[in-house]
Amino acid sequence: MQMTPNKDTQLCMSLSGRPGNFGLRFHNHLYEQLGLNFYYKAFTSQDLPGAVGGIRALGIRGCGVSMPFKEACIALVDELDPSAAAIQSINTIVNTNGHLKAYNTDYIAIAQLLQHHAVPKESTFALRGSGGMAKAVASALRDGGYKNGLIVARNETTGRALADSLGYEWQAELGDRRPQMLINVTPIGMTGGAEADQLAFEPAAIAAAETVFDVVAIPSETPLIVRAQAQGKRVITGLEVIAIQALEQFVLYTGVRPNHDQFDKAVAFARAG
Repeated sequence: MQMTPNKDTQLCMSLSGRPGNFGLRFHNHLYEQLGLNFYYKAFTSQDLPGAVGGIRALGIRGCGVSMPFKEACIALVDELDPSAAAIQSINTIVNTNGHLKAYNTDYIAIAQLLQHHAVPKESTFALRGSGGMAKAVASALRDGGYKNGLIVARNETTGRALADSLGYEWQAELGDRRPQMLINVTPIGMTGGAEADQLAFEPAAIAAAETVFDVVAIPSETPLIVRAQAQGKRVITGLEVIAIQALEQFVLYTGVRPNHDQFDKAVAFARAG
């Protein structure tokens, strides 16, 4: 069903340092499939307080929050859902009559994917990164029973803080460690970035791993994922993460949960763009 925006159309949006088309196409496709009077648009901004203030002032129903705004937005909302409060990182804002409540659907997606891919809980792991998304991933690992972890982060302050808060180790570099699961939660491998063609971990570490997880979604097959697939590793991609977290955002914004077929079609449509 083709929707025609009107004065009653509910606007949703995303706020990202590097806006992409996935969320825009995913949400708008589902709005059309389900006959919902919503429209979704992607934005970036150099004025974060102004952007979040605009969500409240203009009655924008929901906003997806991506890097690098996941932590900076916390001070600008009215309430944190437990999913966001526990890890002090948000990726979703829901506006109800001017009241902005923040959630973290990344955490939900990570937990679902670790279970879906049957990653053994006794796996040792190294997670590269220490920002807002790294907090969501590491927290989901901790809560999922993954006890033997290493946070790899060049920023000692944030890296140690994340590791200490969850009971993991910290190192500036992976060194000669060879964990069973490698997780990239940095922009390394992201399209358009300075490190788009680089591997987030050295080849020897990838060869020794059993599971490789890259949170980068654009492209869906990063250099890390391509190498891991070629070596027959269990892989979890950023595309899987972004699709599940977008579904949970959609439900928060609209109150409607699409069925599996509708979800699969929306993911395929979003990927095609």
